Amino acid sequence: MSERLNIGMIGLGKMGLIRYKELLKHPYTYVTHGADPNEAHFAEYHGVECSTDSPHVLESDVDCIMIATPNRYTPDLVIAALDAGKHVFSEKPPGCSVDDIERIIEAEKRNPGLKLKFGFNHRYHAGIQEAKRIIDSGRLGRILWMRGVYGKAGGEGFEDSWRSDKDMSGSGILLDQGIHMLDLFRYFSGDFTEVKSMVSTAYWDIPMEDNAFALLRDEQGTVAMLHSSSTQWNHKFSLEIYCSDGLLSVNGILSSTRSYGDETISVARRQFDEGFDSGKPQIETIYFDTDPSWELEVENFVDSVLHDKAIVSGTSEDALKVMELVFKIYNDDR
Repeated sequence: MSERLNIGMIGLGKMGLIRYKELLKHPYTYVTHGADPNEAHFAEYHGVECSTDSPHVLESDVDCIMIATPNRYTPDLVIAALDAGKHVFSEKPPGCSVDDIERIIEAEKRNPGLKLKFGFNHRYHAGIQEAKRIIDSGRLGRILWMRGVYGKAGGEGFEDSWRSDKDMSGSGILLDQGIHMLDLFRYFSGDFTEVKSMVSTAYWDIPMEDNAFALLRDEQGTVAMLHSSSTQWNHKFSLEIYCSDGLLSVNGILSSTRSYGDETISVARRQFDEGFDSGKPQIETIYFDTDPSWELEVENFVDSVLHDKAIVSGTSEDALKVMELVFKIYNDDR
């Protein structure tokens, strides 16, 4: 393959535009074709042949297709792109159900020469990357338990958006945003086998959940607690990891609006030494002022395609495991 990738994009809205701007920066990617039912989006994609029909992209001579569509359409488009011989980068989630990602994996298996990556970009945030390095170093010992809170306020127009349409999205805040926190739980600790949950529609007039509370436990006894919410009137991201020799927390996550606050890591070793208050250890705080996640995700995908490297993060297996976890949470609270 040449050192140039022609890229097609299906879904040219908010997420598509974020990806497009990153692709423009990359020296070896060229966006040539795009598709979206809303022609108003076309003006942002300079020099791109745009259409309202996805076959315009699927049947083109592009090397890769990036998919940023509502959940209902994602699995069929991913499958069609793979079967058309294209490498695929798709936004999360991979559909509305576990069956959707299982169908995608079947298409991936019958096209073994193609790369498939899903956009779980939180793994690439600078704070998360540094937290992963600290945990993997063993400096804080083994993980005992984790607590994750990820919440947003909903806001004006929330009830009328496609994310609040069950036919389009499949489910509510857990599948839309909480899935990121579940993916991070897996990133740090692996798979969870036991799930207890309470899922509710507490405020919004929508046919799916606006809050999900879950307790997860893996085979080693590590417990993770999750609260995913669209009634978090003050936006919040918090991932706490308590280990045998200390603690680590990632607070805030950089976004385009900065509504989740500064992205920081706080790290401390437990202190049982004489002369120290054991409940007030010395805490080191690290601040991050840039978000490299979008760039790093694109770079990983392009490098995998150009140099035939395996997708390391955001694999179909990652997508399957986290979707199974999402629906275990739904199914536990009937």
